[in-house]
Amino acid sequence: MKLVGVRLPGVDAVHVARLDGDEVTVLAEVTAFWADARAWTAKAPGAGTAALAGSGPGDVVPVGAVELVPPVPPSARVICIGLNYRAHAAEGSFEVPEHPTLFGRWTASLSVGGVPVPVPAGEPGLDWEGEVAAYVAEPLRDADPDAALAAVLGYSTFNDLTARRAQKLTSQWTLGKNADRSGPMGPIVTADEVGDLRDGLRVRTRVNGTVVQDGDTRDMIFSVGEVLSLISRTLTLNPGDVIATGTPDGVGYVRTPPWLLTPGDVVEVEIDHLGTLRTPVVG
Repeated sequence: MKLVGVRLPGVDAVHVARLDGDEVTVLAEVTAFWADARAWTAKAPGAGTAALAGSGPGDVVPVGAVELVPPVPPSARVICIGLNYRAHAAEGSFEVPEHPTLFGRWTASLSVGGVPVPVPAGEPGLDWEGEVAAYVAEPLRDADPDAALAAVLGYSTFNDLTARRAQKLTSQWTLGKNADRSGPMGPIVTADEVGDLRDGLRVRTRVNGTVVQDGDTRDMIFSVGEVLSLISRTLTLNPGDVIATGTPDGVGYVRTPPWLLTPGDVVEVEIDHLGTLRTPVVG
């Protein structure tokens, strides 16, 4: 099952909907959905009758008639893992970390496929980081890795677009990782259709059609379950929280000369079972 966030015509609230080809079936308002995500996905309603003004749960709406938005609640924490692929750590001359390098994104930085992402003022460009994102469906508190992994509702493509100049101003990465609209994410694909990332998903990133990253999730240093377990020892993870699992090697800033995304470029992240996330870059 694929899940997206939508804004319906004439409705301010964000809803979560099931995506089927060129239609969406509205499931629930986003906060209500994440309050019991398992139940909503289990009973996902069948086709109803589209009513473009004031559509609600159960209605089927053409995807072109809604605005796609991130399918996460306003309260979500977005926790990203840095240096989580062995080849990526090596290309930056970093030692393989003993513990995951974690940093946060605010939900205000999130966007979806097709939304133009601007290069921030003073930046020579944005760097690409194609990733798999995992979505938590159940509260996690001091969970073991197996229980933590079982709490994942599904996965999506993600691009951790990075303002490198801002990132490198200090040892803290927050500024460079929260540029406007710099966290595009694709539809959530439920875990039953994706499988275990440890079995391997191919992660490819293209810039204007040229492959710049071609990795595999089997190269991850820390698994999704391990990272969720570690986080849950310190803070309770809540339904709707997102974990961005890190990027493979091939980023732009380590190249000679550096290669960054500038206005007019198009970056695509393609991941097995999850689809392709396309993002244009603007001034």
